[in-house]
Amino acid sequence: MSQQDSKGKKTYHKEASGLALETVKKHSDEHSLKLFGSCFCPFVQRVWISLEVKGLNYQYIEVDPYAKPKSLLDVNPRGLVPALRHGEWGSYESTVLMEYLEDLNEGSPLLPSDPKLRAHSRLWSDHINRHLVPGFYHLLQSQEESKQVKEAETLKEQISKLVDAADKPGPFFLGEDISFVDVQMAPWVIRLRTVLGPYRGWPEPEKGTRWGKWVEAIEGNEAVKATTSDDKLYVESYERYAENRPNTSQLANAVNSGRGLP
Repeated sequence: MSQQDSKGKKTYHKEASGLALETVKKHSDEHSLKLFGSCFCPFVQRVWISLEVKGLNYQYIEVDPYAKPKSLLDVNPRGLVPALRHGEWGSYESTVLMEYLEDLNEGSPLLPSDPKLRAHSRLWSDHINRHLVPGFYHLLQSQEESKQVKEAETLKEQISKLVDAADKPGPFFLGEDISFVDVQMAPWVIRLRTVLGPYRGWPEPEKGTRWGKWVEAIEGNEAVKATTSDDKLYVESYERYAENRPNTSQLANAVNSGRGLP
């Protein structure tokens, strides 16, 4: 269930729902590879999808990022999720953790073997992190309609650049199979529909377009579905961003101040 503040407004959920909750239960046993996550966090979902695609054994630990437990702070002193502990070693930041899982050379690879395609994947992953992720929050947190229109157009332009760089037949970024860029983008594809749709009128992709095929492929992927909660969880957890409440999160504060994301 979502929490409520002193004014009765919804804040955020502390437990996954739907298929994601089933996955949490399957990975609740003690294991040397631990993912510290929060059910509403898109950065966590990146790493979680990677683990599921690769078919690795792991333990999922739900934490409240606003009441940071010592077990999380021991891995990431800033207390941000996602964080991984693997035996005595630990690290954080979603892209770094995805790269680490690749370097284990276990399970299905997300980066191709060809050096040029690997570089291509890293380049467009960087595009997602530099432009699409901030653009999502700029649009969601904007309160004036004129600003929302401007931010929506900017976000659409950045998505179009990414789609133009993708494999033409698709349906995924590099072709028939899900890969690194798809996983980087997947949590925001989910949240375009479940968050920007209800709060900012974000349109459904046109059927038959390259973007439409990509969205359909991502949303239909088993690893994505296994780490995605019911729509209600996202609508309620992101209400505070859509209203741009003070001190919603470090990320929201950074967007408001014009700083880079934490």
